[in-house]
Amino acid sequence: MPTVTREYEAPDTAAKAAQLAQSLEETTTDIVGEKLVLNMGPSHPATHGVLRLVLELDGEIISKADPDVGFLHRGDEKIAENMHYNQFVPYTDRLDYLAPLANNVAYALAVEKLLGWELPDRGKAIRVICCEMARISAHLLGVGVFAMDVGAMTVFLYTFTEREKIYDLSELLTGARFTTSYTRVGGQTRDLTPDFIEGLKKFLDGVIPVIDEVDSLLTRNAIFINRTQDLGIISREDAIGFGLSGPNLRASGVDFDLRKAHPYLDYEKYEFDIPIGEKGDCYDRYLVRMEEIRQSVRILRQVLANLPGGAINVADSKGLLPKKDKVLMKMEELIHHFIIATQGIDVPAGEIYFGAENPKGELGFYINSRGGGVPYRLKIRSPSFVNLSILSKLLPGHMLSDIPSILGSLDFVMGECDR
Repeated sequence: MPTVTREYEAPDTAAKAAQLAQSLEETTTDIVGEKLVLNMGPSHPATHGVLRLVLELDGEIISKADPDVGFLHRGDEKIAENMHYNQFVPYTDRLDYLAPLANNVAYALAVEKLLGWELPDRGKAIRVICCEMARISAHLLGVGVFAMDVGAMTVFLYTFTEREKIYDLSELLTGARFTTSYTRVGGQTRDLTPDFIEGLKKFLDGVIPVIDEVDSLLTRNAIFINRTQDLGIISREDAIGFGLSGPNLRASGVDFDLRKAHPYLDYEKYEFDIPIGEKGDCYDRYLVRMEEIRQSVRILRQVLANLPGGAINVADSKGLLPKKDKVLMKMEELIHHFIIATQGIDVPAGEIYFGAENPKGELGFYINSRGGGVPYRLKIRSPSFVNLSILSKLLPGHMLSDIPSILGSLDFVMGECDR
């Protein structure tokens, strides 16, 4: 896989790295003097939500850091165990609420794996469109907010404008902009419209010049480079050891993407590259996300160029709601509708795990079924929760002012972290 190119190195890179290494060594030894314990968050703009960091400071140097989560806990997993499978779809919107379409797809694929269902080709293509649109949207906001965290306000305006266009497309596709609830177990609520297809083509043509503009504003910007290069370095071994996934893992030089390693939705049919970082610092994590946007555009163009026809949902009449016109005209269809609406899909007993490559990393669902329409147990593997676990290892040795850069580069969202 290609390695993202670091076109420009800060002139004081070696000196800065040596200074940080010395600071880290000093914090691990006994230092005479009083240390300050400081709470950063849970209400702080740089923590991107209700994250609390309990910091121990030796002057401006962080000697200890403990992330404290749980302020947004909503009990989604327990709620799922008291709902029909399709009733839980709107709750997946509220996990990584910056990529609701991708959450819908990951959950539906998990339940379909338990059922043994496979979508027709057009249904798979629509879901790929949903996932890659969500990836572009999430990365646009991630890069824009990261840039704003280190002082580059203009980039945020560029990326937020493009993200708004994706919301317009989501409204055309799903009827909603933010919490889409579009996917169903066994398919989607509606097919693509000609207006959506034309709008998506127009967006793909327009977003690349904007990404190039962001690239010209940030990638060789001396201030941005000094705030990101050789900061928050995550080694390959630490990235694997802490279970990181997504861009944070690949920026540390680990060539792993579920779309390539364990293909689903026919991703093996599309040509795209997985960008890999060199050093695993904040700068590499920025470069990886920028390239992933370009690769998602590449995938979407292939989907639109080879969009198959036919059905969008599985051909299982007993597991899906019948069409409305038939419900109103036939008693058998009315009874079928009543059973599905009141009892849910009859899922066989068993247990499965399915992980999807979401913008933040691997979003996984473990489902334990004892039969019937409600899961016995459901567990969510949220990438932001796992990615934040490295903060206690990552932050010590850095300056207090480096925290916004490091947190912004990790690109987490607390909605899925606390579940």
